[in-house]
Amino acid sequence: MCIMISKNLIKNLRRLEQKKHRQSSGLFVGEGPKVVGELLSAFQSETFYCTSEWAANHHDVDVETVVVSDEELQRLSFLQHPQQVLGVFHLPVEEESLEHSISQVTSSLCLGLDGVRDPGNVGTIIRIADWFGIDTVFCSTDNADAFSPKVVQATMGSLARVRVIPTDLFALVTHLPPCTPVYGTLLDGDNLYTSELFNHGLLLMGNESLGLSPSLRKCLTHRLFIPPHPPGRATAESLNVAVATAICCAEFRRRIL
Repeated sequence: MCIMISKNLIKNLRRLEQKKHRQSSGLFVGEGPKVVGELLSAFQSETFYCTSEWAANHHDVDVETVVVSDEELQRLSFLQHPQQVLGVFHLPVEEESLEHSISQVTSSLCLGLDGVRDPGNVGTIIRIADWFGIDTVFCSTDNADAFSPKVVQATMGSLARVRVIPTDLFALVTHLPPCTPVYGTLLDGDNLYTSELFNHGLLLMGNESLGLSPSLRKCLTHRLFIPPHPPGRATAESLNVAVATAICCAEFRRRIL
């Protein structure tokens, strides 16, 4: 039996689009069978709002499930075309210490996002990190929030396997041990395909229009440039930040498994 959704419930759920309300409530939203199914493995669930079709195929899900009509799901959804189920999950409560963050960077390849504002780009980069086996992404405080509905949707469930850690990137970089590789993509950098790459360190990706902040540029040990082909040909001014991230990660993994 489907139930009617109250205006108050819709109002409270809609508030989760804003970061301050996600933080005050400790909740975030994921939508669709694929995303919800992935998030179930990593985050504590609060409530699912779903169609009778989804509920009939998921008897084993130990979560409070509210069956609603397609019309009611449309009222709750953040998507233009709702996908059978909307899940409300608890935000992770663990806090990352600077010491542990440093340990991650010195033992594995990590990503750092410096003011990447577009939710689609942030979500796609998290998905790229997942694909290339990078399990930690550090984000500056002015980055698009990883738990906003648009970012969660763009990750397509990769948020379940990639730890996204808000941090002061400059503080992290300046506290790294000497000789720790800090990579960054710049238009005046060195050819990515001939640069020395290591199996650990921090790969920094900058804002869509401004690139890396000046303070972080000064901290780079490796300035990388993705060359166009063929050299000297008139081409686009730059690459989308998510595309550039994918190219860099692919080159790291091609040379360093």
